[in-house]
Amino acid sequence: MSMRNVSAMLMPLLLFVAPTLAIADDEPALDPALPYQAERTNSVTYQVDFSAVVTPPAGTKVLKVWLPIPTSDAAQEVEEGTLSSFPDEVEPQIGTEPVFGNRFAYFEFNSPQGAQMVRHQFSIKVWELRWNLDADLVKPPSDWPDSFAPYLRGESQAVAIDDRMRELLDTIAPQRKRGYREFADVMKWVDTNFTYGHDNASLQASSIHALTTRGGHCSDYHGFCAAMGRAIGYPTRMTYGIQPMPRNSPSHCKLEAFLPPYGWVSFDVSETQKLLASIRDDKKLDEQERERLTEAASQRFSRGFRDNTWFLQTRGSDYDLVPKASRRVAVVRTIYAEADGEPLPDPDPSAHGKREFSWMTMHKYTADREVPYPFQDYSTLDEDQ
Repeated sequence: MSMRNVSAMLMPLLLFVAPTLAIADDEPALDPALPYQAERTNSVTYQVDFSAVVTPPAGTKVLKVWLPIPTSDAAQEVEEGTLSSFPDEVEPQIGTEPVFGNRFAYFEFNSPQGAQMVRHQFSIKVWELRWNLDADLVKPPSDWPDSFAPYLRGESQAVAIDDRMRELLDTIAPQRKRGYREFADVMKWVDTNFTYGHDNASLQASSIHALTTRGGHCSDYHGFCAAMGRAIGYPTRMTYGIQPMPRNSPSHCKLEAFLPPYGWVSFDVSETQKLLASIRDDKKLDEQERERLTEAASQRFSRGFRDNTWFLQTRGSDYDLVPKASRRVAVVRTIYAEADGEPLPDPDPSAHGKREFSWMTMHKYTADREVPYPFQDYSTLDEDQ
């Protein structure tokens, strides 16, 4: 296996770090590149060893693999390590797509014989973010700058808005005052009406799939909420990343909405739903403790929270890769791969009964300290009391 140090190749990273990570006296600018305006605490550093093993169909002439490269921003700092491939030694190209600024290592294998592995080893320091959002302070502008167009569009292969969604929004938020509470009502409606599961998931952040099935997994939940948020009038985006813990599939997505004056605020609708269900069904809790934890979890969610047990890899949806693939991607979860111009199906190893996969991930994470998972460990909710 060849190992290449890529630190020099990745020096031009865009490092967006807000000086105080808090709402200043002057309201932040309306700019999609605005750094996270949040309180930053509880950092954890992970040593990451991430691989994907791709099995192209027999006779494939060209196998192409795009591997996301996490970048540094106000929530995480990346220390680059090495990129490599096995058994064929391929020198990756590093590119940045222009719409959302996502970076990829591109591997091209000519006449591959059997499976090929791409590997990324690096270190990443991740913070917990809290926005302490006050709903009364959220004030959207009458018109958004043109730079927000990619985050407001209603036609997409992922985050899309149709007439059924507009009609549903009229029932969830009939007053349509473009307030944050309307957006919060949408997310509450999802918590009540969606059923989480991997066996009928789109894997593409499809808002239409989520509306039709009233469920799916994280990307369906958040694709739907993103579409409804845009219908209300707020820019939204999908954020895909990795949960650095033992899991069948390490990928997980979150929702972000641009809520002035707080800028981009992160929400995890699906994991909060599972946490609330766990509290509700926990027979060890008395009624008073159950109510206290439910309130704490709901408040943490509604005020904006991003955990330090997740790091971001890609933002946005429906964009062209660099170099270009045969088509635009809806989202990129862990990798994107094509064999002779045909996309290889995205696997979901958490789906029951699945036996055949065109590619799979292997991953190991070593943290510099023990860190609880805040969507399962009740003790983390005490910080919100």
